[in-house]
Amino acid sequence: MNANDIQALGEKLKAEIGRGIVGQSDAIDLMLIALFSKGHLLLEGPPGTAKTFLARCFSACLALDYGRIQFTPDLMPGDVLGTNFFNFQTSQFLLTKGPIFTEVLLADEINRTPPKTQAALLEAMQERRVTIDGDTHLLSDHFMVVATQNPIEQQGTYPLPEAQLDRFLFKHEMAYPSAEEEIRIVQSHAKGVGMPTMEELGIKQVVTKDELSAASAYIGSVTLSDEIIEYTVRLVRASRERPNLLDVGVSPRAAVNLAVASRAKAALAGRDYVIPDDVKQLAGPAMCHRVVLSASAEIEGRTAKSVISDIVSETEAPR
Repeated sequence: MNANDIQALGEKLKAEIGRGIVGQSDAIDLMLIALFSKGHLLLEGPPGTAKTFLARCFSACLALDYGRIQFTPDLMPGDVLGTNFFNFQTSQFLLTKGPIFTEVLLADEINRTPPKTQAALLEAMQERRVTIDGDTHLLSDHFMVVATQNPIEQQGTYPLPEAQLDRFLFKHEMAYPSAEEEIRIVQSHAKGVGMPTMEELGIKQVVTKDELSAASAYIGSVTLSDEIIEYTVRLVRASRERPNLLDVGVSPRAAVNLAVASRAKAALAGRDYVIPDDVKQLAGPAMCHRVVLSASAEIEGRTAKSVISDIVSETEAPR
């Protein structure tokens, strides 16, 4: 497999997802980059902006197992991971696996459950394994979390801890569609009653597990020059050098994730090498959710997005 093959796979997935989703091209692009770089994606936006539906359409295109957890305030870690039950007939413990034992996991409204339950995802997202009662269970190499959340300021939500946010490769804010897009949405989705199924939309599997494995293996060979690596590190370190604006900067994990994601972005564009624009365009989605604004910055009305944007514009890129 080469860069042209991965570009073709990406176009095939975009076309298939487009059968159900109108617009949201930025979200779809980030979702594909996360898929091929084995990362996780957090979608945030007000209700009704197709966060969950996008995740369903995305998973329907892949030959991967799909699972969903509807996060609620009373959800417990065992409801996510599973539980060992004692079988009195065999005098042995039997593991009842939770919904996390899948490949594409939709963590719907993840911020509606307390941090104790959110933390059940930490090991799985970082190491692709789950530990239950001291026993370790491996997850699929294709394990991916697509999480959705409503804006934090809404009633009945729990802000995601920094450790949880840092596990996500990207965070993307789903915007309302344009007037033209909303007309197309109503035209296509108001034909029947209720939410259309994937079969009704004609969405089918177009990428196999073998193709995903081959694509991920190729992405590791995409050329990432020393100059691009140094540029990526400068961006990340610049977020730690603004104490007047940011109390917490971006982690080293983010630097690694940004570099890998830039490789995937290059391959999806049909290139076998990374250019500075790949890093620039992904810096916002990869970094904004990993920083903590200072009190003075909040008083000034600054946002993480605006601070990261300043860092990107002020950091000299390789020529």
